[in-house]
Amino acid sequence: MTKLVALAAALALVGATGASAAPVFTVVGATPTLPSAELPNAAGGIALPPDFTTHPVMTRSMSFGELNALWHRAGAAYGIPWQVLAAINKIESNFGRNMGPSSAGAVGWMQFMPSTWLRWGTDATGDGVADPWDPQDAVFSAARYLAAAGGREDLARGVYAYNHADWYVRDVLDLANVFRNGGGVLTFNLDRAQVQLDAARKEVAHVNRALVEAVRAERAARRVERTLTRDAARALLVSDRLTLERRAFQAGVRADGAATVVAERREVLSEARAALDAVRSGVSSPVALPAVAQLLGAPESAGGYVFPVGGGPAHVSVGHHHHDYPAADIAAPEGSPLYALTDGVVQDAWPSGAGNCGIGLKLLAADGRTWTYCHLSYLEPGVTAGAALPAGAPVGLVGTTGHSTGPHLHLQSGPELTYPQEEPWFQAFADSAFTWQDAAPGGHEELWPAPSPVFAVVDQPVFELVEPAADVVDFTLDS
Repeated sequence: MTKLVALAAALALVGATGASAAPVFTVVGATPTLPSAELPNAAGGIALPPDFTTHPVMTRSMSFGELNALWHRAGAAYGIPWQVLAAINKIESNFGRNMGPSSAGAVGWMQFMPSTWLRWGTDATGDGVADPWDPQDAVFSAARYLAAAGGREDLARGVYAYNHADWYVRDVLDLANVFRNGGGVLTFNLDRAQVQLDAARKEVAHVNRALVEAVRAERAARRVERTLTRDAARALLVSDRLTLERRAFQAGVRADGAATVVAERREVLSEARAALDAVRSGVSSPVALPAVAQLLGAPESAGGYVFPVGGGPAHVSVGHHHHDYPAADIAAPEGSPLYALTDGVVQDAWPSGAGNCGIGLKLLAADGRTWTYCHLSYLEPGVTAGAALPAGAPVGLVGTTGHSTGPHLHLQSGPELTYPQEEPWFQAFADSAFTWQDAAPGGHEELWPAPSPVFAVVDQPVFELVEPAADVVDFTLDS
């Protein structure tokens, strides 16, 4: 915890040293009389919106300038640095873009569990209702909760109470330090960079999924056309031959139409890929801190390996075991970036999907081991058989193609089948690149427990491609 304490101390001293440093707190406007951080709400002591655990139809939106002023007001009211509130707001709900309810039941701008909101929820707007979906109520409540947990004297302790995990404390304080050094401008630029990257990745994943479905339809139509043409050539009766030829022609027309759709979607994918490349080239981490790199989905390396899924422990999780055979299912939102976990050569790749694996690849490492990636939504163009990839090279995006019930990376090693998550290199990334889905909860768990293995995905088609026999790829690696 030494690094965390040092970061917390640096934040607590901001404004007290250095003539150019900005003040920690800026009071903007007035607020209603606020409850103390010394005692929680009495039972039934606050008025709540109807069914406050359900996302309302309409929520209040705020500009970045309004949010910046709000963090300052709430911080000043309860003695918590505004940068910490901004960091928690970013990590928990992405500045109000992802307010849940989460898979754990957390709700609103600052992702409070309902039971904790009943104790520490605050009516900061003065409208008589403590509403976790209102940004002002939520941010002031977070400041109050941090203060109640000892955050005024020890920031690391307060943040640890908010989420009982060392990685969370590190990420919040690292990100708060970035906001402190760059002020509101850097906060805005970092947020904009992440939004652009996320949007570009999701667009590529969406467009490529549509392309794969079109390729599937064209293959099926061509197969029908070939079968009917063959049967027509073998027909003994002229009437049968003519009927089959007519049906083959109709199947060919459908296949030609499907081919046109494929060409159109390839063009759309090319545009989406170019947009993603442009965003990638324009984004660079302002400082070499894990929390910032994770927001941008950068690869994380340790011990000669790179963790294959970007996004950090707030979004990436894995269980210790995978069903009844050795493999790791690494859960992450669709569109999360994927990387080569070590130096290697691509043995095979399936950009249009193959069997249960869907879109994927097989990487041959220098030590002779193979690593199979499955269920991608998109495979990078350079990932082709024979291509040499350095550790950390982008290989694609998380998806749910093939036999999959939700977005994740299916990772399997060979030729000897072992659980990747049992290997030292994999475990070294725990709580820095991912969290364990089946980790035992500890201590203060009333707010935002470890990420659930289940991601909320709606209207997400799960499909199996119609594949030629030569393209079939199963999960076993005996061959």
